[in-house]
Amino acid sequence: MTAASRGAGTGPDRRRDELLAEGVRLRENGRREEARALLVDLAARHPHDAEVAHQTAWVHDVLGLEAEAVPYYLAAVEGDGLEPGERCEALLGLGSTYRILGMYPQAIDTLRGAVEEFPSHGGLRTFLAMALYNTGRHHEAMQLLLTLLASTSDDASITAYRAAIEAYAEDLDATV
Repeated sequence: MTAASRGAGTGPDRRRDELLAEGVRLRENGRREEARALLVDLAARHPHDAEVAHQTAWVHDVLGLEAEAVPYYLAAVEGDGLEPGERCEALLGLGSTYRILGMYPQAIDTLRGAVEEFPSHGGLRTFLAMALYNTGRHHEAMQLLLTLLASTSDDASITAYRAAIEAYAEDLDATV
């Protein structure tokens, strides 16, 4: 449940919600170091809060502090409390961060599991394709991307060749 959707709580939860919302606002307004300080402190006070962990991971990521983001992403995806959209974004963030850090097997495992959980999310499949590419699995990466392109594009120059693109996605070396 997001801080905004909780409404105005009472007591400690209300303060947590206000601080989380402020951290997100700071990040979105480009005041990332301030957001990071606030969110790290909030995460320390709420170590089992998946939403706080996700936002703390995110701010580390946008600051280029990927290695520091990983434990927060793990806390977010291993914990309870993220709505499906937030969980999907946290898994994408974790997988992408693993890839940036050169941790390709972890990236592939994370992203492949996320694609199974959220099969219609094209971003997950795109980042999985990038991780596959990084491990030399070019054929599988191209297959993913061509399938995604054929199934999601509204571009007339793509839709006109959808059947051919889908056939090549199955066997890129074939002569359709």
